[in-house]
Amino acid sequence: MDKVDMLLEPVRIVLSQIGAFLPRLALALAVLVAGWLLAKVIRFAVVKAMRAVNFNVLTEHAGIDGFLRQGGIESDTTDIFGTLIYWLVIFATLVIAFNGLGLTYITDLFGQVVLFVPKVIVALLILAFGAYFARFIYNTVVAYCSNVGIQDAELLGKLSQYAIVVFVVLIALDQMNVGGDIIRQSFLVILAGVVFALALAFGIGGQRWAAGLLERWLPRQDKKDE
Repeated sequence: MDKVDMLLEPVRIVLSQIGAFLPRLALALAVLVAGWLLAKVIRFAVVKAMRAVNFNVLTEHAGIDGFLRQGGIESDTTDIFGTLIYWLVIFATLVIAFNGLGLTYITDLFGQVVLFVPKVIVALLILAFGAYFARFIYNTVVAYCSNVGIQDAELLGKLSQYAIVVFVVLIALDQMNVGGDIIRQSFLVILAGVVFALALAFGIGGQRWAAGLLERWLPRQDKKDE
């Protein structure tokens, strides 16, 4: 009899472990289903709210949606925000479910993803508003230069727009902790190279080009009097 009990003891241990695990598994599945439904509801609400405040109009004027369409992406920026919110809720649900199952190593992995997704959302918001502001500055510079008679208004407007876009992209990348000092230092090196090249153009053999450019941008007073 003792031998039979010894043989059945491992089976009883396994069955007791399965009995303790099944309720936690059922709870985890219930959490996953509830989280999936909640994610769909939140995505729908976020997309509707962003379209209600005309966020899609802002991104369209900023040129972001057009850029996405050129890249073959049918979704606009508002839909992308909704998708990010959807996956944020899904990953948070997975963290809760796996934590309930005691799978801490998977919980830590999804926890890092949950912490990263909000940074991506904030970075996209920075890009959206920054690109819209850059387009506004472009239109302002072009209109002002055209009104005062400065030629190459389009060129000056594009330079202003691209400078702001580069600055905004750097802020967005810094928000996501991507690149860090390497990107900033590379940007400073490129900027320093451009400034140095312009200095050489003005200082070494570029006087005629500079004079002609200034004459085009700043019309003479006698021409205005005529």
